[in-house]
Amino acid sequence: MFLSSVPFPSARHTLRAGLTTIAAMAALGGCASGTAGSPSSTSPSVSASPTHSVVLDERARGTAVRVPPGTRLVVRLHSSYWSTPAGSNPRVLDPGGGGTTVAATCPPGRGCGLSSARFTALRPGTAHITARRHSCGEAMRCPPGQERYDVTVTVTR
Repeated sequence: MFLSSVPFPSARHTLRAGLTTIAAMAALGGCASGTAGSPSSTSPSVSASPTHSVVLDERARGTAVRVPPGTRLVVRLHSSYWSTPAGSNPRVLDPGGGGTTVAATCPPGRGCGLSSARFTALRPGTAHITARRHSCGEAMRCPPGQERYDVTVTVTR
C-alpha cells in the first residue's frame, strides 16, 4: 500500500477557503456600484419605492426627474460643505424641512456630514432643486461644475 506524504485538505480547510472566496466576491461586487460622490454613467441616482418616495443624491446632479403629485422627494448630499437644498417653486414642490448635520468624529477639512431636504410634489409644473458649495475640502475650491447641484423636477398629471 502506498501512502502519500502530501496531506489532503480537511473539510474545515475547504469550507474556510470557500467562505473566504464568497466573501471576497461579495465585497468586489459592492465596489462595482460606484461611490456616492462619483457621477454615474448609466442612470441618475433616483430610487422610488411603492409609497411614492424618490431619493436623490450627488449622482442625480444635472438630471431631470418626472414624478406624479403626492410624491415625496428626499435630497441627500453627502458633505457638510453643501448648502441645504432648496426648491425654486413652492407651488410645485412643497418644502418639508431639511438642514445640515455634521459627523461628530470628522477630521478637519473633510466635510463629513449630510445636507438634506424633503419636498412633496404638489401640482403639475416644473421646479429645480439646487444647492451650492464653495469649498470641496479644507482651503480647496471646487473645480468648475462641482460647486452647484441642480435637479429639474417635473410634476406630471
